[in-house]
Amino acid sequence: MTIGVTGATGNVGARAVRLLVQAGERPRVLVRDPAKLPPGLAASVDVARGDLRDAAFVESAVAGLDALLWVTPEDLTAADPLAEMATVVRNGAAAARAAGVRRVVVISSVGAERRHGAGLIDGLARAEEEFTATGADVTILRNGYYFTNLLGNLDELRDGRLTTTMPEDRPLAWVDPRDVGEVAAVRLLARGWSGTVIQAVHGPADLSWAEVAAIVSAATGDKVSLSVISDEAMAGGLRQAGLPEPAVAGLVGMTAGTRDGFEPEQVRTPVTTTPTTLAEWVAGTLVPLLRD
Repeated sequence: MTIGVTGATGNVGARAVRLLVQAGERPRVLVRDPAKLPPGLAASVDVARGDLRDAAFVESAVAGLDALLWVTPEDLTAADPLAEMATVVRNGAAAARAAGVRRVVVISSVGAERRHGAGLIDGLARAEEEFTATGADVTILRNGYYFTNLLGNLDELRDGRLTTTMPEDRPLAWVDPRDVGEVAAVRLLARGWSGTVIQAVHGPADLSWAEVAAIVSAATGDKVSLSVISDEAMAGGLRQAGLPEPAVAGLVGMTAGTRDGFEPEQVRTPVTTTPTTLAEWVAGTLVPLLRD
């Protein structure tokens, strides 16, 4: 089976590629910069180098694939990140249809079931729709909030602060993106599914932001104070960081869309639960970065 992977230099895609290689596959990775592949993996994969915004490149790179792991890139520096996501999704779905790809695993998010009104998550909802319409067997992984999103809070965490626009006691699913990559690889290799399958990947526990602050505090030995800020304050901080207005709207809308009157479509079950805890990730990944 010939398997293609986008996003192979990111947390989800890189983990999936490693597991596919360990399972005896030689995946084809669609990347802009092969030098960013995890060390040691380049010799075990076939590299298609190019830009997913280039329809001709995507069509050529997807030709001959039996299966595809589709990770939609988000470029917050783009003039309009959501429009760019729509372009790459359109290119990917058209290429998969033309190549007759038989099965696709689409990385999505909790909140994509709303289809509209969730900021950048709307781009993932578009991927769900486009790839489902290709006629392939499609598994959609609707993931919880990535642990790695906390990396965007490094500066304030170094100052003992953590901010959010979510209510501090509202639990939500938190997940290690590497665990998402493992689920994706297993789904690509599994034979017992067809049609369209939607599977949540919720991590090991639902956590409130207050609990997250407590976990980081315990791991670092320093008190982390949590502050709930308004959408307007978040937008102002993003603008100050230099993000273009469409990116600001996409990020603020993503948080607001999964906050206001929203409940995940799928409840937590053994199928949706993955093993890595936030405490493990904080100790192994976040704390060393905070101490740099």
